Amino acid sequence: MASPTSLLKRLLVGRPFRSDRLQHTLLPKRIALPVFASDALSSVAYAPDEILLTLSIAGASAYFYSPWVALAVVVVMLTVVASYRQNVHAYPSGGGDYEVATVNLGAKAGVGWRAR
Repeated sequence: MASPTSLLKRLLVGRPFRSDRLQHTLLPKRIALPVFASDALSSVAYAPDEILLTLSIAGASAYFYSPWVALAVVVVMLTVVASYRQNVHAYPSGGGDYEVATVNLGAKAGVGWRAR
């Protein structure tokens, strides 16, 4: 008899995949982009708060720069999303840091990524 938590997990997540079939499973691009771009998004998520904190230390007059800082953050985020979209398009097999580094920078560059 399965436990209630495993039944709930099966209901929410679905049946597990067999290991030998996982390499043939590809995510559609509309799902893959937000899932894998979240890594970059989480890396810069704290930036606007920290920038505003720094501006507040400088004083109320520095808040004049807030809209420009927000615009710069939006430009950076659009650049990151565009970069991820290019990687998804250029490496339909999945890419990843290792493959991208190896193809573009050579085998020795790819080895450094693999060691992470």
